[in-house]
Amino acid sequence: MTVQSGKHIPVLVNEAVSSLQVERGGKYIDCTLGAGGHSKAILERCASSCLLLGIDADPRALHTARENLASFRSSCVLVQGNFKDLETFAREKDFLEVQGILFDLGLSSLQLDEQDTRGFSFQSDSPLDMRMDPKQEMTAAILVNSTSEDELISLLQAYGEERMPRKTVRAIIAGRPFRSSRQLAETIERTAGRRGKIHPATRVFQALRIAVNRELDNLKEALAQVLRVLGKGGRLVVIAYHSLEDRIVKDFIRMQSKDCICPPGVMVCACGHQSTLKIITRKVIKPTRLEILDNPRSRSARMRVAERI
Repeated sequence: MTVQSGKHIPVLVNEAVSSLQVERGGKYIDCTLGAGGHSKAILERCASSCLLLGIDADPRALHTARENLASFRSSCVLVQGNFKDLETFAREKDFLEVQGILFDLGLSSLQLDEQDTRGFSFQSDSPLDMRMDPKQEMTAAILVNSTSEDELISLLQAYGEERMPRKTVRAIIAGRPFRSSRQLAETIERTAGRRGKIHPATRVFQALRIAVNRELDNLKEALAQVLRVLGKGGRLVVIAYHSLEDRIVKDFIRMQSKDCICPPGVMVCACGHQSTLKIITRKVIKPTRLEILDNPRSRSARMRVAERI
């Protein structure tokens, strides 16, 4: 999701709602509520006759979503928490055997907003925080200022997909301690130089944010729970924005669509695995050119869909 001229624009919203096959009387879970754009579209599609559970770790997002979904108050249940606890929330709120589950991964528009003061973006000078859930202890400042050189290198390679981050990491260590997002971004820019449209700090900030919030680990945990929450014939829809997330989703759906996951060369199946998902989108769904023009941040979105069997 993104913001443009003060307006919250959910990415691939028509495609997501259509893929969920939203119907009257159904139950749906939005695991990444954000400002509530996708949830609102779901509730509008079923004319408020369905029920929706919205989950978000960010209390600011939850507050905004409550305002945006005020007219659907009787049809939705909103909870603050991480989607890694999906099954727990679903059981507590009576949302098992649901007809659809949606993930819109990455940062929400609210976290990229200039008014956000948690350092997700280096466009404004904010504290180096990057916590989606303010209750957790780890912050980007702690990570940047206390992690060893080798650990920072590994972190940028794994989560920022930086091939040769050693020079950048040494500049970070030499410039410690860092307190603000702009201070860190300027240090990286001086070291790496500015080439092309993408700021050299972009991948570093991505890596720090993923590490601080354990985003990839949480995604893996949540996907495993989807199979126990989604009812037969229910749809899983996931929108990802970079290759790390998309690879996890792709591998999960592919693995769960197979009846046998034994290593190649095994003559007789010994795993006993049975397929639980049917792949609906053999190729990822991408935003149209028109959507990208209207909402430039949607350009990297990739949507995958699977059905519980």
